[in-house]
Amino acid sequence: MKPAPVVFNNTVLRDGHQSLAATRMTTAQMLPACADLDALGFGALETWGGATIDSCLRFLGENPFERLGTLKKAAPKTPHMMLLRGQNLVQYTSFPDDVVEAFVAATAARGLDIFRVFDALNDVRNLRTAIKAVKQAGKHAQGTICYTLSPVHTVASFLTLAEEIAALGCDSICLKDMAGLIQPEIARALVTGIKERTKLPVVLHSHDTAGLAAASYHAAVQAGVDWIDTSVAPFANGTGQPDTLRMLAVLEGLDRCPTYDRAKLVALGKHFEKVYAELGKFTSPANERTDTATLVYQVPGGMLSNFRNQLKEQKMDGQLEQVLAEIPYVRECLGWIPLVTPTSQIVGTQAMLNVKFGRWKNIAGPTADVLLGKYGRTPGPVYADLLRHVERQTGHQRSEERQADLLPPRMPKLKEELRAKGFPDTDEVAVLHAMFPQELAKLLAPASPPSPAPTAPRPAALAPVAPPPGEGRHYQLTVEGRSYSVDVEERAG
Repeated sequence: MKPAPVVFNNTVLRDGHQSLAATRMTTAQMLPACADLDALGFGALETWGGATIDSCLRFLGENPFERLGTLKKAAPKTPHMMLLRGQNLVQYTSFPDDVVEAFVAATAARGLDIFRVFDALNDVRNLRTAIKAVKQAGKHAQGTICYTLSPVHTVASFLTLAEEIAALGCDSICLKDMAGLIQPEIARALVTGIKERTKLPVVLHSHDTAGLAAASYHAAVQAGVDWIDTSVAPFANGTGQPDTLRMLAVLEGLDRCPTYDRAKLVALGKHFEKVYAELGKFTSPANERTDTATLVYQVPGGMLSNFRNQLKEQKMDGQLEQVLAEIPYVRECLGWIPLVTPTSQIVGTQAMLNVKFGRWKNIAGPTADVLLGKYGRTPGPVYADLLRHVERQTGHQRSEERQADLLPPRMPKLKEELRAKGFPDTDEVAVLHAMFPQELAKLLAPASPPSPAPTAPRPAALAPVAPPPGEGRHYQLTVEGRSYSVDVEERAG
């Protein structure tokens, strides 16, 4: 019997532009492509999650839930998929279980079909609540392994991890190769082993940063992988996923090569060429080419395009190679953590600080949190001297507990805060308020009642907001009711 063709998922509406254009594609730029994308018969369209929710609020002035609903209506036949950071949701810190449950339920209600759930440290404890919530919502829960290279990451350890993830009750397993590191024969071994041990369908997700993804997809297809992720050029290849037309050519001649309408793919390519040109200030030829140095510093595609921009803003663009060379050292000190959001940003930011100020002269708060166990259990041991230094500096000891177990329920408080501001207190708004309070307030402010004019000048209110990864401290300054963005560069004392 002829084996079933491999199924392609398409990532152009999420990871494609996150990896190659700093997540700046707008809903309006996506909509003209939706009918053709929907008609092609992909296994899923990745339309949400990752950095898109932050970008909608912070840069594009869009309500991310409205985007999801709009795209679902524009492409109703194909399942919609998102990337969810487990207990971190789409932010950089752990949230209480009730916030995770509310986020999943609200997202499912908007029509999201497949939740790809991962944890940056591969700490299975941080997947449990989200996967359970997805199943309760009647949706597809895809447990995820973050693939990386290190002395503590082996084929055997990944297969054990796959069994632990499968035991959570997920519907499929994703092998997520966010930095494009997986080699063909390793992909073959892992796909074969995961399918044998878990009996679950497997998807391989990779980036072509080091030029390996197409070959590794080819090997995975021969090994029986059920889905692979592709995109549409020019939001493909380089730091993105391989282009769909390219992968059809690579697989041609194999029994499992699928059939997708090439004329529609060509038309989509022409549309996205226009969009790519419109986003020119966020793209870079450096993100489009193969870089085998990735095999050493292991920076994921989604981070690399943002990282170049951020170093430029810090006036450190001439030190990119120094910062990249520092990343493996920082990663080893932090217990060989995989590099995927948020850990890639944490390690990248700390590498930048080490280059700018000297090693460990300026330790970022999230770096200290990794050492203290606040993100979860690290794959390997952290550097003992560095941990002792951080414990002395912070007055806290390393915790081995699942951090969400230490967090009280928060949804009632979030809704109370929204009502006090005159904002809607729905679950959708409450979970956005939990993750992006300042950005949400800016989005909703025009619809809120205007504040009475002050009788006397107000003092300036300086409130810190979560900085984009790799930047200095960012503040929102309010003077006389008007809001200003202020970046303050941190310097060693």
